[in-house]
This record gives sequence, C-alpha cells and structure tokens, in this order.
Amino acid sequence: MKLTLAVLITIILCSPFGSRGARSTSKALSSSGPQLRLPQEKHLQNIKQLSFGGENAEAYFSADGKQLSFQSTRDGHQCDQIYIMNVDGSNVHMISTGDGRTTCSYFFPNGRRVLYSSTQLGGKECPPRPDFSRGYVWAIYPTFDIFTARPDGSDLKQLTNTPGYDAETTISKDGKLVFTSMRDGDLDIYTMDANGKHVRRLTNELGYDGGPFWSYDGKQIVYRAYHPQTEKEKTDYLALLKQSLIRPTTLEIWVMNADGSNKRQVTHNGKANFGPYFFPDGKRVIFASNMDDPKGRNFDLYKINVDGSGLERITFNETFDGFPMFSPNGKKLVFASNRNANIQGETNVFIADWVE
Repeated sequence: MKLTLAVLITIILCSPFGSRGARSTSKALSSSGPQLRLPQEKHLQNIKQLSFGGENAEAYFSADGKQLSFQSTRDGHQCDQIYIMNVDGSNVHMISTGDGRTTCSYFFPNGRRVLYSSTQLGGKECPPRPDFSRGYVWAIYPTFDIFTARPDGSDLKQLTNTPGYDAETTISKDGKLVFTSMRDGDLDIYTMDANGKHVRRLTNELGYDGGPFWSYDGKQIVYRAYHPQTEKEKTDYLALLKQSLIRPTTLEIWVMNADGSNKRQVTHNGKANFGPYFFPDGKRVIFASNMDDPKGRNFDLYKINVDGSGLERITFNETFDGFPMFSPNGKKLVFASNRNANIQGETNVFIADWVE
C-alpha cells in the first residue's frame, strides 16, 4: 500500500494498477485447494482465500503469526477502514473508527496494539478521489496522521500531529517505526520510537520514497522510490506535489541500512514496482511489478536478490497480485489478488504455503 502509493488500495482500484477481476483465469475456482494455484506458481501451495467480495488488501501478519490486519471497503463504508481477522479468515472485525479514510495497518510486536493511518481528524467523510485530468495520479492526503489502538479498536492514540502526510508505517521486531512523511516538504522516509518520539529522517533525494518495511533482523529497510532526473520530470513532480499528488507510474525497489546509510537500487526496469518485503534471510526481496505487461495493467509477484540478481516471477494470474508478506517463520505468504473474483474490481486476501 502499504502503494501503498499514497493510499495503497488505490493501486487496486485505478489504472495502471487497475484490477480486471471479471477476467480472472480462476473465475470458477473454489475458496481453497490447488485450483487457486496456477501451474506455473511452483513456490505457492495450498492457497486459501480469506476474504470474499469488495476491496481488501494490505494484509499483514501479527508477530505470533496468528492474526492479520488489513484494510477493506465494506459494511457500507465508502472508503477503506482497518480490520483484523485470524489467519484462517475467521473473527473479522473493524478496529478503525469508521471516519475518514484509513491505510497501512500493522501490529506492534507484543500484539497489544495496532497502528494505522487515518484522515479522520480532517473530517468524517472520505476525502475526495484525485482528479485524473492530469493522468494517473495518487492523492497524498495531508490529513493523514498515524494512530494506534488496541486490537478491539479501543484506546485510540495519535502518534503524529505535524502538518502534511504521515502514513505507510511499519514496525521492527524491537518496536521501531518507519514511515513516509511530507513534514519537511518532500515525501521521505523517517524512523521514530513507538511512542512517536525521536523522529529521524533517512532519505533526502528529491522525489517519492515510501512503503518501507524492515528486514527480520531490523538492520535493513526496503522501500520503493521515484527520483525525477530531468528538469521536466522535476518540474512535473514538484507541481503535482503542491497539489498533494504524485504520479506513480515509475517506482523502483531500493534497500538501505536502518540508519539510512548504504542506499542501493535493486530494480532497474523503469516500471511500477511496489510492496517490497524481505525474505527471512535478509538476502532476497519479494515485490509486485507490472514489468511483464506492456500495457502496465497486470501486476504479479517477483523475487530478487538484494544485489539485483536472481529475478524470478512468482505469480502468473492475468490480473492483479500484490502486497506480499511472509509470516514470522517464513513458511506462509499472504497477498492480495483479483484471482477468483466474482465481479470486476473485486480484490481479496489469500494465504499460501511458501515452497523454496
């Protein structure tokens, strides 16, 4: 989406990250078993569908691997709210307030709290969708702030209150937060303590840096970035940013140390790459990309070594696969997909056994 990707679910709803769920290759498939897996998907076994209908994405494991937090548009809400469910799809319940738009939920390591970003302080209504008259753009809603709550939604606390966008937040195993913010005038990546203190900026290059995730050992951060190079690209980026917009058609995967040092670009395909997540070994990254679709509409999952070698395609569904995350033990993979969709635009959460 976390394409996060001002609001990552927007990736699913709009071209070029658009879904074409009615054309899914698995349109007549069941909710579990080998039918949900395409023959080429050798790294996935025992795929199970956890949500059914609507728009569901960014499902992320709790530290004990027993629950998932995710964002969903359902229950009469006009834009995403935050939900929790068990890894078997049971006990689904909303934990956000129902006001505004929410995104990027993540469990604290002890499982006692969940963080997410919300525009609720900017108004109870969903903020307006961006105007696509200037092409496909993401809205960087300046009313997004980061909140935490208990897993039942109670005891809501606000972590950020600076003007501008604060979202796309995840947590390391030792409780350190990493997030994207516009507090200094550009979209950069920051870290802070779990109580919102000791904020530190990690990226400084002009352009969008976002969607960060920690490695399992907390020593590295993987993220997506767009750094305009030409004067025309820089002018276009800055003009859109003044309108709280970005154009996400070119995003590359990057890795850096936890202190912001040793930044290195992992992908170099000039396409829209997003949703990166480390393998447990810290040497590989799984991510979503439209690199194999000339029209830029179909997104699949890929894995790659952090040095840019060893690229391998993981999913072959002809619509959308994205937002991958490994379970804490590395044995399960959760992701969002248009496969087995009943109607166009339907995106659901799936879980599978990972096979090396």
